[in-house]
Amino acid sequence: MSTETLIRLLDAADALPGAASLRARTYDLLRLDPGQAVADVGCGSGRAVAELAVRGAKAVGVDPDPGMLEAARQRWPQLDFQAGTAEALPLADGAVAGYRADKVFHDVRDLAAAFAEARRVLAPGGRIVLAGQDWDTVVIDSDDPALTRTIVHARAALVTNPSVARSYRTLLLDNGFIDVSVEVPTAVFTEATMLPMATGLAEAARAAGAIDRERADAWIAEQAARARDGRLFMAVPLFVAAATRP
Repeated sequence: MSTETLIRLLDAADALPGAASLRARTYDLLRLDPGQAVADVGCGSGRAVAELAVRGAKAVGVDPDPGMLEAARQRWPQLDFQAGTAEALPLADGAVAGYRADKVFHDVRDLAAAFAEARRVLAPGGRIVLAGQDWDTVVIDSDDPALTRTIVHARAALVTNPSVARSYRTLLLDNGFIDVSVEVPTAVFTEATMLPMATGLAEAARAAGAIDRERADAWIAEQAARARDGRLFMAVPLFVAAATRP
């Protein structure tokens, strides 16, 4: 997937109903005082960094993708964006009071290194907030539940850490964080505009060899009919975990 395509998808996700309030909740959980430093890890095109800056934080965005960083700098040239990964952050020890990663840890290959970096860059008393979905728990109404489960699980199997979100609490505790909390708001989609998301799941499952072309087309056709009739239903639980560095 090209960076341009990914930016369009992220922009569309940021515009979905409830997305802004979910981002705001992650900012609240950071418990930042005005002027405190915060890192948005995997910042993409920089929207969260800009919103944190509006709240008075000294925000820095970190991302490994040069195209993403270029887009972020073009959109918000007055803000700080740096190259880096969750496993290797371009920040000094104890440099920030807040660490935020949204839709990032499912793609992190070395979770131990990422948590070690989070502890390193956070000052004592600093807050970490992780947000993301569990790729195995996408709920879609269908006349063929078994096929739907196959499609969802096949798509999840293509993700580096598909179920990491359900493990946020355990991972935070295992890595020495305290005051751990977890919230699970659920995004519900019934609009026909979400049909491409369903189609994408089926196409990914077909490409992975989990289902054949005929079964993929039949499932997509059913979802398209539901969308036309106002009967589409998708629900995505979103896990938001927060904790304190002792």
